Amino acid sequence: MAQSAGAKGGQGPLTPANRFAIDYLGVSPQLSDYVTTFYHFRCDDEKVDDIQPAAIGHFSLFAFGEGEMGLPEGGIDPSHRVNLLTPFSRAAPFRVDGPFHAIGAALSPLGWAALTGLCAKTHCNRLYRADDWLDPALVALGHALCAAYRAGEKDAKQCVAELEPAMLAAMQPLKPGHPELIAATNAWLAGDFLPEIDDLYAASPYSRRQTQRLVERYFGLSPVALRRKYRALRAATLLSLPSLTLEYEAQIGQAFYDQPHMIREIRLFAGRTPARLTDASSPYLTEMLNKKNLRQVGLPIAMDEDANDSQESETG
Repeated sequence: MAQSAGAKGGQGPLTPANRFAIDYLGVSPQLSDYVTTFYHFRCDDEKVDDIQPAAIGHFSLFAFGEGEMGLPEGGIDPSHRVNLLTPFSRAAPFRVDGPFHAIGAALSPLGWAALTGLCAKTHCNRLYRADDWLDPALVALGHALCAAYRAGEKDAKQCVAELEPAMLAAMQPLKPGHPELIAATNAWLAGDFLPEIDDLYAASPYSRRQTQRLVERYFGLSPVALRRKYRALRAATLLSLPSLTLEYEAQIGQAFYDQPHMIREIRLFAGRTPARLTDASSPYLTEMLNKKNLRQVGLPIAMDEDANDSQESETG
């Protein structure tokens, strides 16, 4: 197994951009509230090194590849054939012995809660063995699909087509009112780079303390910490685009105290300084900052869809 990114020596050189491919696969309308996107990642190198930005939860099949992820609080988690990546509060490095092929689903906060039933705050910043936490039928299907993919019997689209109904069947309803709070929190985050905390409490039917507790349960962070995370991720997403107007750059700058503060925040949550967001040496980071992965919490400014969509590789 590759030496941990959190172990001796720190993060080494990242896998070059021309060594990997990632496709986004369509999500059915029935599952779209729970899954922001399906993806198919491939790299056939013997070693794969990169950084996972502060992320939403993922359900992911590692059909090929074994590795480990460095955890923000120290230590490592090994990968498994069927994985549950919990929501991350900070960027985290990972290494994989390749070839590395993964088929996964990026879970919305609602999807995370419905699929896992786990508190995102209690279980944040981990790479779990899905067998220990998820519906046994879904996990068994995941193992079967990995075997079929490895044998060349199924491709990624076929795997996703089987995963969708199984994931939908595994989703459990939340308590009444909780989905509405999640939607209100998403809308609040989408309203501005640094939305007012009181606006969230005003939109919530619960007390301030209950609202804070529920946001921590479903998003993994307090409202103050959550807006800080998404401010940095949105800024990183926009700064990674090939074109961005001076007006929008100014809006990003105004969301931070000063430029050094912006650089520190983007490094903490995205794993790179703004100057390196479009660096060809960080392909996985660039793809994980794709605006698709912020779909449910939105981007607080208008964007040129044609220019942005030219970056995306989408099938299905």
